[in-house]
Amino acid sequence: MDTLTILVVVVGAAVVGFVAAWFMSRNIGEKSLVRTAEEAKRIVIEAEKEGEIRKKEALLEAREKSLKAKAQFDQTSEEKRRKLETLEKQVEEKNGTVQRKMDLIESKEQDLTNRTKQLHGREKGIELREEELHRTLESQNEKLQKIAQMTPEEAKKQLMDNMTGEAKLEAAAHIKEIKEKAEQEADKEAKEIILQSIYRCAADHTVETTVSVVSLPNDEMKGRIIGREGRNIRAFETATGIDVIVDDTPEAVILSGYDPVRREIARMALDKLVSDGRIHPTRIEEVVEKSAKEMDVIVREAGEQACFELGVHGMHQDLIKMLGKLNYRTSYGQNVLAHSKEVAMLCGLLAAQLELDDVLAKRCGLLHDVGKAVDRVTEGTHTQIGSDFLRRYKEHELVVNAAESHHGDVPMLSPYPVLVQTADAVSGSRPGARREPLEAYIKRLTQLEEVADSFKGVSKAYAIQAGREVRVIVEHDKIGDLASTILASDIAEKIEADMQYPGQIKVTVIREMRATEFAK
Repeated sequence: MDTLTILVVVVGAAVVGFVAAWFMSRNIGEKSLVRTAEEAKRIVIEAEKEGEIRKKEALLEAREKSLKAKAQFDQTSEEKRRKLETLEKQVEEKNGTVQRKMDLIESKEQDLTNRTKQLHGREKGIELREEELHRTLESQNEKLQKIAQMTPEEAKKQLMDNMTGEAKLEAAAHIKEIKEKAEQEADKEAKEIILQSIYRCAADHTVETTVSVVSLPNDEMKGRIIGREGRNIRAFETATGIDVIVDDTPEAVILSGYDPVRREIARMALDKLVSDGRIHPTRIEEVVEKSAKEMDVIVREAGEQACFELGVHGMHQDLIKMLGKLNYRTSYGQNVLAHSKEVAMLCGLLAAQLELDDVLAKRCGLLHDVGKAVDRVTEGTHTQIGSDFLRRYKEHELVVNAAESHHGDVPMLSPYPVLVQTADAVSGSRPGARREPLEAYIKRLTQLEEVADSFKGVSKAYAIQAGREVRVIVEHDKIGDLASTILASDIAEKIEADMQYPGQIKVTVIREMRATEFAK
């Protein structure tokens, strides 16, 4: 076969294959179209079904929301209906109340109108009677003038004098009756108020002593307290001003002194020394000084506690400290701070009964004896010292007046000093509240120390041994050994001249020179 024939054969075969392929692809496309159409139809049907389902679900959801909204609306409507019913009832009740008040007002207006008419009628009757009386008086005056041969002015004067005298007698009798009745009722009412106040404030009776007992772990400690040749006990008594009594009492020593503050400092210091075990003069001075500082804190806390118990606030710190010092001050054997608290409580109760300011009354009662905290170191009565002290710290003028006038030294400017005076008398006059011998004893010891302190060169003076001895500590650079002997004699002579005392008083002058240096 030549090339042309081969080419023709190849071309023919290709044409035949193309035609065959075309027919085959056509058949395949037609079948694909049929399947696609069927698939589309199926999808449409499923979409329609799904649409129906969603439509139903939407309808159900809308129906549920509608039902919920309806239920909520019904609930809200019911609540509003109930509120409206409640408001209607309230309005009806108020209308009824208003109507009753209006009826009452109308009744009162009618009653007032009737009374006004009656008063008008009475006024007319009184006017008629006055006219008739005036005519009668004129007729009687004319008759009297004819009988007595007096002018109208003279008769009028005599008549007025007679009427004035009778009116004065009647007024005096009436005033006397009212005054007697008022005094009886006032006395009864005052007794009732005081009894109620005393009943509500029942404070303990207080009795002060002049000794303190310090317990020891064993009797051997007594020898350490005394020290070699008594130097420890002398140093302790010199630093504290308290007499230390070491006797046969087992495991105890006694501290004796009239000043309770010094005695308490001495007790605290001795407790610390016994617990520590180191007892020598230098250590004693350190512990006594530390105990004195602790005592200042205790005093301040006692004053703050008193103010807190009574509800008295806004007080200066120095005043609070002075109140705390009253806890260690006695008056006729009665603790002054306890007495002041009792007086303050009674003043508050009395003020409440009389509708006065009970807080101010308590403040007056609490501070009325504050001068007793400083009257041992300052000249003057405790009322004068206390009022000056209160003015210095800008206290209320009524409080100052209550402090300076509760013993009648100055005029009282308000009812509060009267309350303080009454409460002070009630607190001090209770059986067992006060004791005269202790107060006289304390005054004697105070005077004894003051006499010794009055001499130049004296550093400290302590009355010990229940007032049978006074120890005088002098400044070594101002008083020599020979001058110490002369000073002791001078003090003894002044005590003999100025004081009255039982037995005899020993005067001991102590002169001590110390040199201290530190090795660095």
